[in-house]
Amino acid sequence: MRTEIIIRATRTKEVLGEKGQRIRELTLAVQKRFGFPEGTVEMFAERVHNRGLSAMAQAESLKYKLLGGLQVRRACYGVIRFVMESGALGIEVIVSGKARVQRAKSMKFKSGFLITTGHPAQIFVDKATRHVMMKQGVLGIRLKIMLPHDPEGKNGPKNPFPDNVTILDPKEDKPITVAAKGDEKAAAAARFAAAGGAAAATPQY
Repeated sequence: MRTEIIIRATRTKEVLGEKGQRIRELTLAVQKRFGFPEGTVEMFAERVHNRGLSAMAQAESLKYKLLGGLQVRRACYGVIRFVMESGALGIEVIVSGKARVQRAKSMKFKSGFLITTGHPAQIFVDKATRHVMMKQGVLGIRLKIMLPHDPEGKNGPKNPFPDNVTILDPKEDKPITVAAKGDEKAAAAARFAAAGGAAAATPQY
């Protein structure tokens, strides 16, 4: 029995390493840590198609922006703008902790449409959590991205929203033809002849 592990990353070259050395080291580390038999674990690196729709990638981006000294508000609005331009339906960013002041607080930034309950929230909402070790303390980042519906399944789930209503075009109505009086008489005579022929075949008593 083989176990395959796929690592989704924005930069796959850094995961693979030089001549695949790093991915082999990761494979051996996972194999020893979880007690898999030798040669039963395989690890692959897959590139993220759209970085703007990956909550993990954007949480990491926000983390390094804050570590670089950028203000929380500017960093969050930059991430929100990039995510919405990438085609997301909505985004929510919550940063909690000591941000430039001694007293800890929580700041929430939202944009677009975001659902929070029900089964569609588990399918369409991508979530990520990160901790930033700042000088004044630890900052917590929670990020949610509302993914769009994608029939191909690359940028979002294949299944549409359950409340999605598709209005089809109406069918073309066949034109109603009004027969002339002579045509009506001919048609009635033909129907009577067919019925009369059948009645004449059966004698009446």
